Amino acid sequence: METELDLALWLDKSILIRQNQLRADFLDLFEQVGNSFPNEELTTFFRNSKGKKISKGNQLHGFPYLVLDLIRDFNLDSGCNIRLVSWFGHGLFCCAYFGKNRNHDPNPFLEGGFQLGRGDKPWDLKLQLEVLEATRTTPKIDSKSKLWIKQIALPTTKQQSLQILNEEVKNILKVKLN
Repeated sequence: METELDLALWLDKSILIRQNQLRADFLDLFEQVGNSFPNEELTTFFRNSKGKKISKGNQLHGFPYLVLDLIRDFNLDSGCNIRLVSWFGHGLFCCAYFGKNRNHDPNPFLEGGFQLGRGDKPWDLKLQLEVLEATRTTPKIDSKSKLWIKQIALPTTKQQSLQILNEEVKNILKVKLN
C-alpha cells in the first residue's frame, strides 16, 4: 500500500513560522516568570532549592513542549519542585511536587483548583493528564499522593498571562512545608 506525502503541508512555511513564534513567546514568558522569583525566595521556601531551569523539546508523546522548573529537587522522598509546562496541542499546566516525606497543607491546592496527580510518577505528564481526566472528585490525600496539577487557561496577552502564572507560583510559595 502506497501512501501519499502531504507535500502541501511540508512546504507550508507559515505553520512553522507561527509555531516557532509561539514557542518563542512561551520561552519569553517562562523566562519572565523565572526572573520574578529570585533564588533567595526559592531557598526560603525550600532550603535545598537548586534554582530555575527551562527545558524544551519536540517529542513529548509527539508534541513540542517547554518546561520551567523552579526549585528542582526531584527526590521522590524529600524533594520539592514547581513546574510550569507548555505542551503544544494539550495546554499549559502548573504542577507542585512534594516528596512523600514532606508534609504540607493540601487546602491551598484544593481551594486553588488543583487536583492530585500520581505521586509515584510525578514527571510523566501524559499519565498525569490521564489521571486528571479520570478524577474529578475531591481526592483522598495520603503519603504517596503529593503531586498537585492544574490546567491553566491563559488569556491571549503575554502580560496578563505573566500575571496569572506569577500568581500561581506565589500561591504555592505561601504553602507551609514540614
